[in-house]
Parts: sequence; C-alpha cells; structure tokens
Amino acid sequence: MALLSEQDAKTVREHLEKNLADPVTLLYFTQTIACQFCRETQQVLEEVAALSDKVSLEVYNFVNDKETADEYGVDKIPATVVMGAKDYGVRFFGIPSGYEFTSLVEAVVAVSRGSVRLSEATMAALAEIEEPIDIQVFVTPTCPYCPKAVQMAHSLAVASDKISASMVEAIEFPHLAQKYGVQGVPRSIFTETVHLEGAAPEALYVAKLMQAAGKITQEEFDAMMGGDD
Repeated sequence: MALLSEQDAKTVREHLEKNLADPVTLLYFTQTIACQFCRETQQVLEEVAALSDKVSLEVYNFVNDKETADEYGVDKIPATVVMGAKDYGVRFFGIPSGYEFTSLVEAVVAVSRGSVRLSEATMAALAEIEEPIDIQVFVTPTCPYCPKAVQMAHSLAVASDKISASMVEAIEFPHLAQKYGVQGVPRSIFTETVHLEGAAPEALYVAKLMQAAGKITQEEFDAMMGGDD
C-alpha cells in the first residue's frame, strides 16, 4: 500500500518536474533487523524516486556495506544521503515522515539545483567560515515548526563546503536526544556544543552558526539579539 495519496504524489511530481535541474541520488543505508523504521523509510524513498526520472535510489546494507557507510559518515540507521553533482553534506537520520516529508522533497530540489536562496549577509558570513561545522537538527514527525529549521540547515550545507547538516529524528535516537539535552524540538546543535531552540529566522540561525565557528562570542550573540539566548 502506497504511503503517498494519489493527490500528494501528483503534487510532489509536479513540484519536482518544475524545480529539479540535475540528477539526484538518494543513498539509503538500512538493515533488516534492529531498525524500527528502516522498511518504512525505504518505502518513502522509493515512492519519491518513482515520481521523477531525475531521482534515483541506491540501497546499501549498513553492515555489509560498511566501507560505503564510513565514506559518507553514516553511523546510524535509517540514514539517507542526498547526493547531487557532489556530496553537499545533506543527511537524514530517521524516517522523513509527517511534516519532515517536505524537508526531504526540498532537500532533493536544493541538491539538484546546487544553489539556495540566502541573503547576501548570510553568504558573506559563510565565506568567513574556515573550519568544518556539522549541524544536527533534532525533530519529530509531528512538529510543524521543525521543517523550517531542517531546511535552513540543509540550505547552509548546500551553500558552503564547510557545512554539513543532518535531520535527526529524536524518537528514533533517544540516546542522542538525551546526550544533547533535547527536551523540545526543533533543537539545532552546531559542532556538538552550541545549540539553538526553535525555528529561528535566517539571521538568528546564521548568528548561532558564526558563534559555533568562533567568529562571535555568546555575549556578542546576546547583544545582537537584544537579550539572552
């Protein structure tokens, strides 16, 4: 039984047809045991790939294809790498269902086009980043505010070779949610230590990114935002 309704499939097909540029490959890492949502995640990806001849799906076994998993930094499953002309560092850990299905579709579009719409100020800030930064955005499928944070993080990854960004489904990875103190979603973690709550505007999100990059201090961040974090 299809997960997407006929109307939803039609809407996504038209969106992809209108907005995709170059081919996209979804690299999916799975296994048949000890993975609660692996089967459902693969079905989601299969249905998306079936909607456009520019989207293809490659399925890897997390154990048997460990070398490939290591190559893409996949250390937990279900995991999806969204690949375009190159690896932009766009990842999904957990099932991209509910509100996060939109994030998957928009990630496919962004990677296909190899460009995103960000302000001139954001692009200038990204040019200052010297060391790699990894962003993890913790979400749940029922959170209506989470896609904004996920799509912002993925946009930054597409825009900068120094940034990688992952959606992490908090319920599927409770040990990580506990490690990073996730009590509400979305919660974005920059370089393991700097965090931001909620679906923040672009300027606020980028300010946190620059704090993680060591370009501004917490005090400077607070002053920019006119209050405490």
